[in-house]
Amino acid sequence: MMEEDERIANNLKKIKHKIVIMSGKGGVGKSTVAATLAFAFSLEGKEVGLLDVDIHGPNIPKMLNIENEKVIADDKGIQPIIVSPKLKVMSMAFFLSSKDSPVIWRGPLKMRAIKQFLGDVSWGNLDYLIIDLPPGTGDEPLSIAQLIPDGKAIIVTTPQDVALLDSRKAVMFAKTLNMPVLGIIENMSGFLCPHCGKEINLFKVGGGEKAALQLNVPFLGRIPIDEKIVESGDKGIPFILEYKKSNAAQAFMEIVKNIEKGVK
Repeated sequence: MMEEDERIANNLKKIKHKIVIMSGKGGVGKSTVAATLAFAFSLEGKEVGLLDVDIHGPNIPKMLNIENEKVIADDKGIQPIIVSPKLKVMSMAFFLSSKDSPVIWRGPLKMRAIKQFLGDVSWGNLDYLIIDLPPGTGDEPLSIAQLIPDGKAIIVTTPQDVALLDSRKAVMFAKTLNMPVLGIIENMSGFLCPHCGKEINLFKVGGGEKAALQLNVPFLGRIPIDEKIVESGDKGIPFILEYKKSNAAQAFMEIVKNIEKGVK
């Protein structure tokens, strides 16, 4: 056990910033945010790793059009999949026999997989490791918090009250485990009608900012609803690459700047 922990610690020493993307509930676009942030940092010239720790629902490879890639291992460890010269990815999805295979594991097996992702994957020297967690505050978030003592959390929420209630729990989870919270991102915040140009607040607006204020954590920004995000994700093309001038892409790049300020 000590040898395993030492291997993880040595591997993580090569990574400057470890950022955990969390949400209190599912359906808030957490994986989309994680994948887009990782790609955005890589576009800024940063060396980035993206770790998909959603053991039961690993969607990151689909979003980046790498779901058919095969992982290999050599004397340096498990080699992550290269998406671009600056972006590497590891996910449970690469180890499944088929896309439809469910992962029917209890906590100890999930903990072992996470330890391998952190200690045995040859991440190399990274500026950022973005870790996409499953929703809630169960085994995977707890394991990551324990294994990465210098990790920092970003909470993704949507503006409606039920999502905000769960996002508060995620913030308190991070604080209880002494994991600094870089801030809250409000996703699906407003929709610009393509016909009349009027903004429609489908899920309210401003709730994430209000929660950040109440919980005394930074507010990183809001991302509007944009059908192009869905289309790009289904095609496996990061929308900030395909639709650079869209309001949503600009919002993401502003959030990246705020995160960079927060980790300094």
